[in-house]
This record gives sequence, structure tokens and C-alpha cells, in this order.
Amino acid sequence: MKQVLILGATSDIAKALAHEYGREGYGLMLAAREAKKRLSITCHDLEIRYGVTAKAIEFDAVDFANHEAFYRNLTEVPAIVVCVFGYLGDQSLAIRDFEESRKILETNYLGAVSILNVIANDFESRKDGSIIGISSVAGDRGRQSNYLYGSAKAGFSAYLSGLRNRLYGSQVHVMTVKPGFIFTKMTENMNLPPALTAQPDQVAKDIVRAGRSQRDVLYTRWFWRYIMLIICLIPESIFKRLKL
Repeated sequence: MKQVLILGATSDIAKALAHEYGREGYGLMLAAREAKKRLSITCHDLEIRYGVTAKAIEFDAVDFANHEAFYRNLTEVPAIVVCVFGYLGDQSLAIRDFEESRKILETNYLGAVSILNVIANDFESRKDGSIIGISSVAGDRGRQSNYLYGSAKAGFSAYLSGLRNRLYGSQVHVMTVKPGFIFTKMTENMNLPPALTAQPDQVAKDIVRAGRSQRDVLYTRWFWRYIMLIICLIPESIFKRLKL
């Protein structure tokens, strides 16, 4: 049974992804902080529903020193790795408190680079595997409302682009996912426009489908590609005057 490793498996998108991959017959390795406490019931449910294996594994995105040991100690080599973890943070706090800025940058960028460096090196030597990184449309252009989170995601998108270029010759697939608004615990206090906001299971279906067809970059939902194209085409002399 091929295995999928989901890093940051307690998020709503990660759980929706676990169901999609379970439905397709993949074994599941769900990695997160306090995984056994927070994911044991989820794993049991997945095993019963889909007849697959599902394991909860301890993982801390910002415990950089232990990332290599974490991967080395996995009982099976995953065929697919999905890097889902992230931290939206508090932009208004972060502009005054560097510790909040650091947490946003370390979680969304450094943590992803640290663990994916380890995995990419292994996949490259095996000449096999698929890496899926959940970035964000927030990384396409900096806006005053969330530019610290956005800058970390911009860096992550650039990292994934370079990784894709590096690993292409090794037959390792790398996909960048750029979700727009999603109804999740992370956004539950935000006033999101319903017409532009997806459910986690819609996003998960898009990701699994795009991964299967080996897409390079996925905007989900699809209309975000065109929304962000328009936003990116606005001249800077006008853009800087907007309240975004």
C-alpha cells in the first residue's frame, strides 16, 4: 500500500485530504504536534471507513533540529508528501512585536524548507515521489492586511518553484497549491465573502485531482488564478493607494 505523509495534519484541509487519499486506497501518515492525542480518533475513523492504515506521528514544524530524525524514523517511505502546516498569525500584532513576525515566518517558510530539504534529497536519490506544498494566493502580491504571512508564502512558492526545477530530471513531481479563501478554523473569525470561499473538501478534491495529473501550480478554487492575475496587473502607483 502506497503511503501519503501529511505534515500539519490537524488542519481542516489536511483532514479533508486524508479522507480523499484514504478513499483512493493510500495508507496515511498524519504528522502534527501532539498527534496521538489530537489525531487518534481521526486515524481510527479513516481505517474503518476506507480499510487503509492510518498512523498519528509526532511532528513539530519549527523543531528544525529534529526534522531529519523524524523522516529517518518513519516506518515506510511515503510516495506522496503534502506540506499543509501554516500559521496565519496576527498582522496587527506582528508589525509591533517581532516575536509574532518570527513565528509567522518560521512556521510558514523556514519549517517547510527544513523538512522538505530532507525529503527532497531522499526522493531525488530514489528518483521517485511527489511533493505538494500548500502555499497561498497571499504570496502573489503583498497587501497591507497580511503582508507578513504573504511574504512567507511568497518565499515558499519561490522555494517550491526552484525545487520543481531541480527535481524535474529526477522524475520527482513538485506541485505548488495556492488556495484562496477557505472556511476553516484559521479563518473562522474573518468576514469572508461566501461566493469566493471554498469548503475544505472542495479544496482537497482539487489538490488530489491536480496531483494525479502532475500539475505544477494549482489555484483553488480555479477562479483565483484570474482574480490574482488582475490584482498583479494593477500598477504599483495605483495599488499602493488601495485598502487591501
